[in-house]
Amino acid sequence: MAISRAQLLKELLPGLNALFGLEYARYGEQHKEIYETETSERSFEEETKLSGFSAAPVKNEGAAIAYDNAQEAFTARYTHETIALGFSITEEAIEDNLYDSLSSRYTKALARGMAYTKQVKAAAILNTGFTGGPTYGDGVTLFSTAHPLVSGGVNSNRPATAADLNETSLENAVIQIAAWTDERGLLIAAKPKKLIVPPALQFVATRLLETELRVGTADNDINAIKNNGSIPGGYTINNFLTDTNAWFLLTDVPNGLKHFVRSPLANSMDGDFDTGNVRYKARERYSFGVSDPLGVYGSPGA
Repeated sequence: MAISRAQLLKELLPGLNALFGLEYARYGEQHKEIYETETSERSFEEETKLSGFSAAPVKNEGAAIAYDNAQEAFTARYTHETIALGFSITEEAIEDNLYDSLSSRYTKALARGMAYTKQVKAAAILNTGFTGGPTYGDGVTLFSTAHPLVSGGVNSNRPATAADLNETSLENAVIQIAAWTDERGLLIAAKPKKLIVPPALQFVATRLLETELRVGTADNDINAIKNNGSIPGGYTINNFLTDTNAWFLLTDVPNGLKHFVRSPLANSMDGDFDTGNVRYKARERYSFGVSDPLGVYGSPGA
């Protein structure tokens, strides 16, 4: 539907002092704090996790050497979505000198809508990562206590019992991440990098990561999390997380959370011959997803 004079009657009348409602500040590109961004030239992208070899066994004198098999573990697929939004202005509104104010004002609103959608889609990977959410390459949800391994074992990237963000749960997460193995059961020396929290947990995160002494205790103990540099990237707030109790740790495991850009944001306009209306649109195509679930640890809160 085109924007007409009837929808903007006040702008045609004298005495109007101000127009407001489209000048709100907006949150920045918070997905860049979470995702590794790559470009794509295909309709979808696939990434396959390989299984290495097991630990080397002892070769007894005179015995044959043991040979192991290489294989693929699982494949993650990223299917790009096209996101588009537009508006049009009637020929009559243009004739009555509303073109300049409308085009400049609503192209900004268009950009705001496109940016908001991207942040919602980025956060949705974390928001839906627990029980009942979508499954990924290894056949289970993003945050699971049973990510299957080729060796027959499992990795867990969430606490066995859901826990709120506190000193104990954060220390347990660091310890749990250090115990992760590869597909054949070999330790991978994984470490946390950054804590991701909703706005409701920002003050908890500050006290846990930035105070010199332990939080919530009368003991004169050091803050071991800070002293050990356990989470070197500190924390970042994501305003699009929907659970006020959920928290997440990005790890240094490569090929974790990824954002593929198939077509970057582009704006265009044209005139409609039949109506005389001018149309504007914004369009981009991208995907958010995860290849290796060990790239992130999460807890839904107690």
